[in-house]
Amino acid sequence: MFTETLHADGVLELVIDCPPVNAFGIGLLRDLTARIEAVRGQQAVRAVVLRSAGRGFCGGGDVKEVESLPGFEGILGQSSGSLGLSLAVLQCAVPVICGVHHYCVGVGVLVAGSADILVASRDTRFVLAEIDNGATAGAVQALKLMPEKRVRAAMMTAEPVLAQELHALGSIYRLVDSHDAVAAEAMAVAVKVAGKSAEAMRRLKMSLNNSTKAHELNTLYRAEMSYTYELNIMGDASAGRSAFIDGTRGSYSAD
Repeated sequence: MFTETLHADGVLELVIDCPPVNAFGIGLLRDLTARIEAVRGQQAVRAVVLRSAGRGFCGGGDVKEVESLPGFEGILGQSSGSLGLSLAVLQCAVPVICGVHHYCVGVGVLVAGSADILVASRDTRFVLAEIDNGATAGAVQALKLMPEKRVRAAMMTAEPVLAQELHALGSIYRLVDSHDAVAAEAMAVAVKVAGKSAEAMRRLKMSLNNSTKAHELNTLYRAEMSYTYELNIMGDASAGRSAFIDGTRGSYSAD
């Protein structure tokens, strides 16, 4: 579901490939989390590039998988997996450069918000469609990308936030013209970062995390998810996911 390449300059490139739309399933979330956490013990890794192959960066969580699993197994696996990957990216021992193209939905926004540096194609749409999937979480990571009022509008309407807007806000470091350009530019930024003092960079990452209260993500995300769990207990979340899968409620295009 993802490939990895450790380049000679110390850049670990992780490329997600889950056709047709790169929906992030529970297994992918678990495996990516473990791989990124393992960087802490690998001194040869000086920076990480996280990007996707295919049509877009992330089509959101695998809603079909969540709905197909018995009881609350699906939503618990998806929510804990999303938190785990967000924390792994945020707390990675080295900088994580995230390359995003065409669309970045749901958990994709959470991961992008947790990354240190973002590179994106001009046509990228960032979508927080949780309201259409019986979920409430995402604001904690999204607030790293845009102001509070913009997050409220994005989550309440589920309408896309365009890459140009986030670039103007300073959240996207480099805006490029194509998927291929995203891959090349993300690598170029990572190589520049990897060329700095390795020990100083690892400590700078910890310093920035402490300065920006990154340690609060775990507590705040779990508080957010409590409302999603309530919706699941009430049955509204499952109904929302089913309507979303059927295209009868708030579907978005990944074309």
